[in-house]
Amino acid sequence: MNGRDLVRSWWSVGVAGAARGLRTVRAAWRRRGADATGPGPRVRARVPGTVREVEPGPGGGVLRFARSELRILVAVNGAVFWGWDGAGPEPSYALAGACPEPDPRAELEPDTDGGWRVVAERVTVAVSRHGAVEVLTPGGVTLRRDLPPRWWEAEGGGPARWMQRSEVPADARFFGPGGRAEGPRPGNGVSGTGSAAPVTMPVQLVVADAGTHLLFVDNPWDGTLTLREGAEGAGSGHDRAGTSELRMEGGPVRGWVMVGTPARVLLTWASLTGAPALPPAWAFGHHHVREGAGGEDEVRRVVTGHQERGLPLDAVHLGHGHLDGGRAFTVDQDRFPKLPVLADEMRREGIRLVSVVPSAVRAEDRCHEGVFPDLTDARVRYAGLAAQGVVGVWHTAHASVPVGRVDALGLARAAYEGLRAEVPAEEGPLVLSPSVWAGQQRYGGVWCGEGAAGWSGLRASLARVLGLGLCGVPFSGPDVVGVGGEGAELYVRRLQLAAYLPLLRTGAVGRADGGPWEHGAVVLGHTRVALGERRRLLPYFVTLAHLARRTGAPMVRPVWWPAPEERELRDCEDAFLLGDALLVAPVLEPGAVRREVRLPRGRWYDTATGRAYEGPAKVLVDAPLERIPVFARAGAVLPVRGEDGGTELEVWAPAPGRSGGGLVVPGGGDGGEGPEAERYSVTRSGPRVVVRRETEDGVEEPSRPVRVRGLDGPGGQM
Repeated sequence: MNGRDLVRSWWSVGVAGAARGLRTVRAAWRRRGADATGPGPRVRARVPGTVREVEPGPGGGVLRFARSELRILVAVNGAVFWGWDGAGPEPSYALAGACPEPDPRAELEPDTDGGWRVVAERVTVAVSRHGAVEVLTPGGVTLRRDLPPRWWEAEGGGPARWMQRSEVPADARFFGPGGRAEGPRPGNGVSGTGSAAPVTMPVQLVVADAGTHLLFVDNPWDGTLTLREGAEGAGSGHDRAGTSELRMEGGPVRGWVMVGTPARVLLTWASLTGAPALPPAWAFGHHHVREGAGGEDEVRRVVTGHQERGLPLDAVHLGHGHLDGGRAFTVDQDRFPKLPVLADEMRREGIRLVSVVPSAVRAEDRCHEGVFPDLTDARVRYAGLAAQGVVGVWHTAHASVPVGRVDALGLARAAYEGLRAEVPAEEGPLVLSPSVWAGQQRYGGVWCGEGAAGWSGLRASLARVLGLGLCGVPFSGPDVVGVGGEGAELYVRRLQLAAYLPLLRTGAVGRADGGPWEHGAVVLGHTRVALGERRRLLPYFVTLAHLARRTGAPMVRPVWWPAPEERELRDCEDAFLLGDALLVAPVLEPGAVRREVRLPRGRWYDTATGRAYEGPAKVLVDAPLERIPVFARAGAVLPVRGEDGGTELEVWAPAPGRSGGGLVVPGGGDGGEGPEAERYSVTRSGPRVVVRRETEDGVEEPSRPVRVRGLDGPGGQM
């Protein structure tokens, strides 16, 4: 049963019946899992066996084993495909287009001990005679080793459950949303106990001394992932490899591997699954969610409340309360009789309207013909939302019937293509989804919901945004809501973190207006500071979004991103890089007014005090309730919003004798190549800092105002 069949089953039997049916199917799989531990008369286990025949071809070839066959393909972009039992790279919902052409220089050749290998420019793939697949660097260092898969098949036919175990170097660390975890590394939450976690998207980004690689298992079926990070033997030679065990309830055994630096890996991943959609410039501002049952006047009160208190507001999200009976695309005409008029009024205030769309359509809401739209059909798209004044949508999962991964991708595509055809590029489209599948970035971003409660939930929110970015989805963020019992301090710390994440949404639970002023004067003051800094950084966020579209690089990055060989940075879970210029260290513990920050190599400035620190180092800095520590890299050039609303350049002085630079991409709509990037260089000679714009004709004076920082503030080297 694929995602499309599952959606159709909801339609035919209704919500309750579908839920019962889904539980029945899962129970059956659990029974089959128990049978698999000791194969009985109804279930049989299978492994590939030994290699019998080899058929070389462009980029690799096919290896036929006693009971299975394996296809290996090295594409021209350096990505490696592998597929068992005849599985090929297509058809695939993850790929942005056709499978890349094979690398004509790579082909199967005999290896030692009866195995075979494919040698390419960036990677070597070795296959043992029993079907183990090893991925190595061009120098021959192992990055991962996938053991032969094992299938459990019913005697009477049907889908086969399968499992694959893998090994990575002892020093390797796992990143990405392959499993649900409390820390930025999935292995941090799963490896300690070795317990299995549900697979959200079978992607692993693995960082080791030997290099970085990304693994994607192209299979949307349900499954579990167990990760155990390895340990080195401190010179004894008894290293324990890191392991990964993936168990799937059906579907093809196929996937892709990309090798290189983190930037190279994400560029290859984007070329395979598609460049990220470019959100409109307003989408990087402050969004507020209205879930109440109030009508148009209540929306106006919320907007006025922000304006009167000096709080920037760029979008209002209309929740289920504005729909007629909760039905998708059906506006309640009693409470919103003139929604297009309200939208025009808001737009004149610089505010856009975003509408909620339930991800699951209830059986009682189906069309008269009783046919659910095929969400995998590229011709299916939303229509008519722009006429209501809506320039964006956010999908919510149905409480009883979760949408399958492939259909969630189809919903995002239908919304994006429909809005893009109706809404001007500078207005939209904006599409937010609660779930994610490979290729999601082509159509929009992910809202991470309210997240888990408490301080652990705050840490988990950061983990998910980091993981999504490393798997090709640069635009995401958690909701900042006022949940009763959590207290003002946690609300402020949530907001301060979200102010430096790509998506910033606030809201409330059980409050009339839901504005931050309802938390008291102290919270309101801290909110004004956080939202003001977010607005100041809007040009920088827009630039990072353009770079993400062109290179696949995440906007929010782990601190190890520019130097994955630094082991201590690989274990840093409480800070992140925003682009390559800023290091953000959120406060993740209650009562903290100071915190320790690990700085990468180079000079870093505390943006609040101007004090310079030399990395690599651990520094203890102030973190009062009104702000979190933020550091700027020496030599960085940041586009920021000036007091007049225009873009100016904030330049952080390089260390003496050093240089720096940065890019600025002016705001522009989605599609095409976008505006040309402005490239700036920075040099320092003594107390003098010189900023130049680099063009094809040479260098020239910047056409934007320049403000140099880091020269007048307190100095000092640590």
